[in-house]
Amino acid sequence: MKKIVFTLILFVGSLLSYAQNDSAILLQDVMVTATRNKQTNLLSPYSVSKLSMQGLQQFQPRTSPEALTGTAGVFVQKTNHGGGSPFVRSLTGNQNLLMIDGIRLNNATYRYGPNQYFNTIDLFSVGSIEIARGTGSVQYGSDAMGGVIQVFTKDPGFSEKAKWFGNITGRVLSNEAEYTGRAELVYSTAKTALQVGYTSRKFGDLPGGDTTGIQHPSGYKENAFDIKFKWQLNNQWLLTAAHQQLQQNNVPLYHRVALENFAYYQFDPQQRQLSYIRMEGKFADPIFSKISFTASSQLNKERRTYLRVGNSNRFVEDDKVKTIGITADIFSTFHTNWTANTGVEFYNDAVNSSKQQISTITGNISNQRGLYPNNASMQNFSLYSLHHLALGKFTVEAGVRYNALQIEVDTAIVKPSSLVFNAALLYQISKTQSVYASYSTGYRAPNIDDMGTLGLVDFRYEVPAYGLKPEKTFNTELGYKIHTKKLQMSMAFYYMHLTNIINRIQLVGQQVGGYNVYIKENNQESFIKGFEYDFQIALTKKLLISSNGAYSFGQNTTRAEPMRRIPPFNGRTFIQWTQPNIQYSLEYMYATSQNRLAQGDKDDNRIPKGGTPGFGIFHFHVSTKLLGVQFRTGLTNIFNADYRMHGSGINGMGRNLYISAQFRF
Repeated sequence: MKKIVFTLILFVGSLLSYAQNDSAILLQDVMVTATRNKQTNLLSPYSVSKLSMQGLQQFQPRTSPEALTGTAGVFVQKTNHGGGSPFVRSLTGNQNLLMIDGIRLNNATYRYGPNQYFNTIDLFSVGSIEIARGTGSVQYGSDAMGGVIQVFTKDPGFSEKAKWFGNITGRVLSNEAEYTGRAELVYSTAKTALQVGYTSRKFGDLPGGDTTGIQHPSGYKENAFDIKFKWQLNNQWLLTAAHQQLQQNNVPLYHRVALENFAYYQFDPQQRQLSYIRMEGKFADPIFSKISFTASSQLNKERRTYLRVGNSNRFVEDDKVKTIGITADIFSTFHTNWTANTGVEFYNDAVNSSKQQISTITGNISNQRGLYPNNASMQNFSLYSLHHLALGKFTVEAGVRYNALQIEVDTAIVKPSSLVFNAALLYQISKTQSVYASYSTGYRAPNIDDMGTLGLVDFRYEVPAYGLKPEKTFNTELGYKIHTKKLQMSMAFYYMHLTNIINRIQLVGQQVGGYNVYIKENNQESFIKGFEYDFQIALTKKLLISSNGAYSFGQNTTRAEPMRRIPPFNGRTFIQWTQPNIQYSLEYMYATSQNRLAQGDKDDNRIPKGGTPGFGIFHFHVSTKLLGVQFRTGLTNIFNADYRMHGSGINGMGRNLYISAQFRF
């Protein structure tokens, strides 16, 4: 690690000496997620990244999780072809907060570990994605221990004259790996704007690399619809109403069929719906400079159907979570140098869960208790206040949040609560450079998945645990940023201490149906330390080089062993060459081997004996416009290497040719 850091410092020094004297080429990103306040990356005292629509189109990721692949500090595991779970600073699942347009996606049944939830966001509806690493609990509440990933959907703009426009997009991959169609229509006037989109997709079985071949079963189908309406009511108030929905059918868990003696195991269907209405006001009053009210309704449905080889009974499990959310945020300008965001949030989750055992011989149906208790609920209430101070060359961020929950599961009523705070200081060395230090506390309140699970989970039989406390983190970070006319770069070193970690423990001597019985307890402490770097350098107006990397070391101090699922050192480097009407990109993705394994990793059949081998793969992308049609094509995994993201249940894609065409009208 010391050699890596030393080499990086020398390399950065050479870039700094090169990148001082040229015309502006690189634009600086403006972000909101890390502070709830618009701020340039250079002046944000946190580690943040932004994926623009242009960047998303350049590399043609197939899904929302894949769009995050190669982002500094983010590692994406693929439990199955239709899933994908982002790791932020080595934490995953319900230890990261996912958001859409300022609304929590996490709900009462979000599971730990790799999962499919982020894959229920239609990538074609996305305008940008922001990632805030190592912070977020004060800004947004429970679950933001590793960080926050926020998706901003496409936002139609107003126009002086009424007009219609839109686009039609199609994309295909070789080996029948993907067929996608997308239609989008926009209508705008001086005070109204409407956008409607529909996406239909078919994913074939995922082709692996050299010796892997086609991974069957792994293909599935997906359909998505989104609509957004904006109305400028007057000079002060803006109304936004939106609805989005996505359904996936026949999504198999490949590793269970391939490794765990299942005839089939699939999500059919996997559904997500989100509707919201938002009122935003701007006023001359300094205390109420900006006001935002949001009311949202979400519905998540998941049906799991499975049958073990040699078993005469198949099972159908249905889980449904309805979420109502109400949030209010007030932006205040107390002084020209002192602003604040203060707000209140309330979310209510209602859970319905059922299970059927169906005899393949007689057809008899037996109704059983679902994975979660039926009619369980969780109420989530928060108050927060975030303050932003600009004091000459210093920028200060400080905030506090109080979060109270009430969880009703079976006959138990549990009321966990947390008080968290953050503080960050940034010093602007010059107009182009800054250093910062931050300290923040984070937490994850136990949810219904933690407290109420009853049934078979992997190879364990889990029973409810009502006495759980919130997991907590204490994050310290030091960072450096530079933005010149030709160079953008950030570096961060961090240390995260975790307490009250919820872990499964075996109840010795107890079995149900031949499976060992487990229960969850707050019984572990851990730490994660690491560093990240990310830079872009414009060598000329036509040639751009970008590179990032992340290293983390996680240790379970209670068990004196590595933390589970810690990603290896990984990153991405790409070279972009832009000519008139055509752009070329050569992309290199890599990860070192990971042989620091917890006992749980060693017992996980998704991880090879001795650990996951390292890999390096190349992708080539070309974009051009011809006869009014935007064409994008490329070759992924050029050398057809076999590889697997550490902890994944399926290998990565082998060599594949894609072509995408977009016609705008």
